[in-house]
Amino acid sequence: MSQHTPNEFSTVFKRDRALITRLKHEDAHFARLADEYHEVNRQVHRIEAETEAASDERMESLKKQRLGLLDAITAIVAKARAAA
Repeated sequence: MSQHTPNEFSTVFKRDRALITRLKHEDAHFARLADEYHEVNRQVHRIEAETEAASDERMESLKKQRLGLLDAITAIVAKARAAA
């Protein structure tokens, strides 16, 4: 996808790029969460851009899933930041 996708890690965690990279390599759980967030975020973007069809319920479900993943990721990043 050549367009900018909103809510990507590079924009959400702009000041924590090095920490995110380290966590992806050192923490398998974090890496899985990050991969899942990336996929869900891309799905939301495709639906919003109308390149993929989905019901309102599906869109709402994906947005809730993305928010839950972001909450979990943010907690891990905050804990790692505090430990640094």
